[in-house]
Amino acid sequence: MFSGIVAAVGRIEHIEALADGVRLTVDTNGLDLADVIVGDSIANSGVCLTVIARDGAKVKFDVSRETLNCTVGLDQAGGEVNLEKALRMADRLGGHLVTGHVDGVGEVVKFEPIGESHELVIRAPAAIAGYIAKKGSVTVNGVSLTVNWVERQDFSINLIPHTIEVTNLKHLKTGSRVNLEIDLIARYVERMLAWRTEEEQATQA
Repeated sequence: MFSGIVAAVGRIEHIEALADGVRLTVDTNGLDLADVIVGDSIANSGVCLTVIARDGAKVKFDVSRETLNCTVGLDQAGGEVNLEKALRMADRLGGHLVTGHVDGVGEVVKFEPIGESHELVIRAPAAIAGYIAKKGSVTVNGVSLTVNWVERQDFSINLIPHTIEVTNLKHLKTGSRVNLEIDLIARYVERMLAWRTEEEQATQA
C-alpha cells in the first residue's frame, strides 16, 4: 500500500528487453533507500513494482508485458517517474490509501496556469469514470489528488506549486496520457451495491 505522496522523482536510465516485458534501471535521485531491500515494493508513477536489485542509488525492476499494456511512462529511457516506497504501519497517511494497481490510462485535455496554481483536466476511460467523485480522491501518476469537479468522463484537479515542483506532473500537456487509480473505498462501495442487486434479483427469480 502507498499514500500517493511522492518522495522523489527518479529517471529511467536503462531499459532491457526481456522475454515477456522489460527490466528497468531507475536512478532514484535522492530517495532514501537505507531500509530498502530486494523484494520491497516501490511505486513508479503509480505502478507498484518489486525491487529485484540495488546498486547505490540505482534500483532495478522487472515489468511484465501485461503491466506495460495497461500503463504509461515505463517504457521510455530518460523518462521521469514519481517514486514512493511502500507504507509502514506507523507512517502518516498524508494522501489516501493507494494500491499501486493502475485502473486505467487517462488523457489530459487541459493543463493551464491559474494564478500560482495549475488546472489539470483529465478525461478518464468510461469504465472507471463513474468511480471519480467531486471532492473525492484520485491518483494521477502516483500522486494523491483531490477532484474539484466532474462532468461525464472529464474531471478537474487544482495543482499547487509544491506539487508541480516535486512531481513529474510539471511535464504534462494537452494529449499527455497518465496512469489513474480510483479511490479504493469507491471500489468496495460499488461491489457491495452490485452484490446487493444480484442477491435481490436471485431472490425474485
